[in-house]
Amino acid sequence: MRALTRPRNDPRTSPSGQFRTRLTTTLVALAAVAGLGLGGLAVTRDQGRAVLAAGSNPATPGAFTGYGFDQCLAPTQAKMDAWLDNSPFHAVGIYISGNSRACRSQPNLTRTWVSTQLARGWRLLPITLGPQASCQPRYPKYNDDPRINPDPTSWWSKAKAQGKLEAERAVTAAKNLGIVPRSTLFYDLEGFDLGNTNCRESALRFVHAWTLRLHELGYKSGFYSSASSGIKMVDDARVNHPGVFALPDTLWIARWDGVANTTTETRYLRSDGWTGGNRLKQYQGGHNETWGGVTINIDRNWLDVGGGSRSRTETHCGGIRVDYPSYPGFSIGTSRPEVRALKCLLVEQGMTSYGINLKSNYYGRGAANAVNAWLTREGFRPSTTWRAGHWKGLLPRGGAGWQKRGSSGASVWRLQRALIARGISVPLSGVFDRATDSAVRSYESSRGQAVNGVVTPALWNLLYRGR
Repeated sequence: MRALTRPRNDPRTSPSGQFRTRLTTTLVALAAVAGLGLGGLAVTRDQGRAVLAAGSNPATPGAFTGYGFDQCLAPTQAKMDAWLDNSPFHAVGIYISGNSRACRSQPNLTRTWVSTQLARGWRLLPITLGPQASCQPRYPKYNDDPRINPDPTSWWSKAKAQGKLEAERAVTAAKNLGIVPRSTLFYDLEGFDLGNTNCRESALRFVHAWTLRLHELGYKSGFYSSASSGIKMVDDARVNHPGVFALPDTLWIARWDGVANTTTETRYLRSDGWTGGNRLKQYQGGHNETWGGVTINIDRNWLDVGGGSRSRTETHCGGIRVDYPSYPGFSIGTSRPEVRALKCLLVEQGMTSYGINLKSNYYGRGAANAVNAWLTREGFRPSTTWRAGHWKGLLPRGGAGWQKRGSSGASVWRLQRALIARGISVPLSGVFDRATDSAVRSYESSRGQAVNGVVTPALWNLLYRGR
């Protein structure tokens, strides 16, 4: 988006570099479900890639706190794959409708493209760039993209009709792409002269009608604009005319200050507006970035949406504690609380026929036999003694997918426990936060891997090997 200084992303060709061959084992399909917290949803494979089955797509972007990028032309799958493995981004803005968008032709943007990204944990930000403010000098761009009508007759009824129509078109486009209800659809209103009364008031009614119609159709309303024009417009309406206008659920603030946050409490947006995870900020305008040998021209964004990344507390075996600051080894006769955690995790791994007593902290013959069977099954050296190093292979079991800043859920819990077993300090929260990012980088460095804070299926395989 180019709300501040130049037209919205003109389509550019991005040079393609070499990117590494991707892992295409059956773990990929399992990874998609675990990574999104979508347990039980049907996942298929398209040329070795995880794709959610039709009708299984989650609402987007959901709850997420992390990095995103946007580019007018949806990238090819190969580029998305390279950036998934190597970049900090796990959200992407895509243009799905609007006659004023530069990228009217979207050869890569299909139902399969959408399902594939969602299956891999990408949060999608669907964008419409239709009629622009009547005082915006760069529009219209074509012969069929009218501006917002500034006629004040009947409370700017013509502008409202335009907003309603754009919402209907956006929903049609979203459904055709498999973007399901409860998803947030964003309207891109480029910067304009806020001091022009009819221009401002017609734009406000347009956004009001856009929001009302989206809600009627089962979608959430998002709104992108520059902090000094569109964002100030809707915040002033919130404060000065409470209850009069239907206002967007989520604000996408264009403020190119280079700071990855959403605390834009300035004279444009008050600190009490759209709080609690209802903001994202485009903090850097168009520039080239290269990840995994692939260069794309993007805008950078920081998201705190849907209430932000969060994870429910896990419950294991009816309430047995499995989270510890360290994980020791045991021999037959040992009695301590961590033994129950081991027993529970072995039962969850299918070791149910060895007479394991989950009520006892005692490491006896039944637990030892289960340990020996599990080690043998997973390719470790058989033993009835549970060593501290064995935790490294057990704790990540069940974790999969692409995990990076902003990810949350069961796989992140398993990742955090696995890092602790390796002596890397990290808070146990189920959320891939700054501390988890740092811990992953430490692990990557210790194993001679690319240090980028991204847990890929290949890195899960490394974690699974344990010791």
